[in-house]
Amino acid sequence: MTTRSERVPKKMRATFDAIVALTDEFSEQQLNDEYAHLARQISAALCRKRPSPLTRGYINSWACGVIYALGSVNFLFDKTQIPHVTAGRLCEKFGISKSTGATKSHFVRKALGMVQMDPRWCLPSKLRDNPMAWMVMVDEIGCRCKKVAS
Repeated sequence: MTTRSERVPKKMRATFDAIVALTDEFSEQQLNDEYAHLARQISAALCRKRPSPLTRGYINSWACGVIYALGSVNFLFDKTQIPHVTAGRLCEKFGISKSTGATKSHFVRKALGMVQMDPRWCLPSKLRDNPMAWMVMVDEIGCRCKKVAS
């Protein structure tokens, strides 16, 4: 299993700090600490890409794209989930259009290979109930593991 970090190249530090300031603020106001932590890791991973996509575009649109992508993995837009925020409200808080937010989110998900219910980017509090976390790949064939009662 790969460990994720918040390490970024020196030349990307200011960009990382600016994006994280926005994602942390939004997470504190609307979401929770788990979202803030994973958003920092996603931002760092994007900063480490060569070339980093974060060097082009507006900081607020990238910050929104990070939260939007993370929310897509964790069903943030499903009103039965807690926390819950609509895509429109999310984009509005970052001052961008819904289409820009969706486009940046798509780019983030593609750049990091994120998929819905991706155990690598699942909120820790939801990991136990994530069926993808209990899949094992053997020679490209998926097998379900039994959950052990705790």
